[in-house]
Amino acid sequence: MLIWFVAIYLLITVAVGFYASTRVKNSTDFASGGRSMSFPLVVAMVFATWFGSEAVLGIPATFLEEGFAGIIEDPFGSFGCLMLVGLVFARPLYRLNLLTIGDFFRKRFGPNVELLTSLVIIASYLGWVAAQLTALGVVFSVLSDGALTTTQGMMIGTFIVLLHTLFGGMWSVAMTDFLQMIIIVVGLFYLTWLVGDMAGGPAAVISQAANEGKFAFIHGTSAKDIVAFLAAAVTMMFGSIPQQDVYARVMSAKSENIAARASMTGACFYLCFCMLPIFLAYSAKMIDPAMVQHWLAEDSQMILPRLILERTPLFAQIMFFGAILSAIMSTASGTLLAPSVTFTENILKRFIPDMTDRQALLAMRCSVLAMTFATGLFALNSNSSIYEMVGNAYKVTLVAAAVPLFAGLFWKRATTQGALLAIFAGLGSWGLLEMTYQETDFWPPQLAGLLFSWMGMVVGSLLPQLVRSRAEIIGVAPASA
Repeated sequence: MLIWFVAIYLLITVAVGFYASTRVKNSTDFASGGRSMSFPLVVAMVFATWFGSEAVLGIPATFLEEGFAGIIEDPFGSFGCLMLVGLVFARPLYRLNLLTIGDFFRKRFGPNVELLTSLVIIASYLGWVAAQLTALGVVFSVLSDGALTTTQGMMIGTFIVLLHTLFGGMWSVAMTDFLQMIIIVVGLFYLTWLVGDMAGGPAAVISQAANEGKFAFIHGTSAKDIVAFLAAAVTMMFGSIPQQDVYARVMSAKSENIAARASMTGACFYLCFCMLPIFLAYSAKMIDPAMVQHWLAEDSQMILPRLILERTPLFAQIMFFGAILSAIMSTASGTLLAPSVTFTENILKRFIPDMTDRQALLAMRCSVLAMTFATGLFALNSNSSIYEMVGNAYKVTLVAAAVPLFAGLFWKRATTQGALLAIFAGLGSWGLLEMTYQETDFWPPQLAGLLFSWMGMVVGSLLPQLVRSRAEIIGVAPASA
């Protein structure tokens, strides 16, 4: 019965995607929904795109092992990212009226910076999309009671996500996200009430977690602990801002006020609802400690699915797997679309500048297909957990794209030379440290990369200006106009 309900839900999702394709008339419709989305739709897209497999499986599993201190990157860093976008970035970016975040880098710093940042942004999505595909494989394997392997489940899930993203684009994402947000909210509220009651009530669960120190945000007060905390906080808080999926949601809104308010509202929804799977996972520890101990040793991401299958009635199982599939598919579709649009707009058009809108739309759909294949391969060959894949995805944009975006928007003296040096300094220092990093090292590679990126921006922007000013003073160079 459970499998049939899931099959019907997946068919509905695909049908909505095909219906959305009737609203796609050009590449702008496909990429950003034609800047026509209402406040509820944009909120739904922000929430549903971010509330993915890591929120339902990865974050709770990590919380059981490390508490809040282990999940600073996500959800707390993600919440900070979306709030910053709403408070600081949404309005100035919306006014630019560009199709992609890569277009901003071209407009501000030129085509070379556009190319480099676009490649970095595309690469970052490999880990995020792969995490969703891995989670789909896990869910389908659990649902089939092992009749399907995780790999087979991944292939089935990937095909379903591809179908409704390929044809409907952003309209498909918006419509399915709205449906999926409702399922996530209703399903998680019901499960929290049911499982919390089985564990002795919310007060008992929260009290025991507090007594075990799970609500501490930092492992210790040494300098190394503080630096590690900062590195975890900024990875997704800053590294997620220069991303096409964030920018696409800003640009899909009817107005800049909707873009800003929807981002902040989505941030609050996201943080609040991330607490519910955490509550469920800790309740599982109180309900069946032996099962939790077993899966902590085997695969902690399986704790919630096993609890629901073994301890709850059919309706609860339908609600749980409906919610988890909604979370995964909404994130997968949104994050699959973003790099495909970026590739077409900011890389392919460099080589085919006279591309018509019809050709651009076809190229975006072909890019979705290629990105699906690439992320599927990445997922099959990755040994990282879902939470690690998502967290690692944003390190590359943190060290290479965050500083050029921040400086480009808010520092008038930022130059193309500064942006290029920021990219190379950030990527180079991060890459070298990643290859040699040990847990005992003081500086996390991504934090060092961010600092070097800022140094590159400042030096690369100011040094040529200072040299020129000095030359003008002594009469070596002609004065600038």
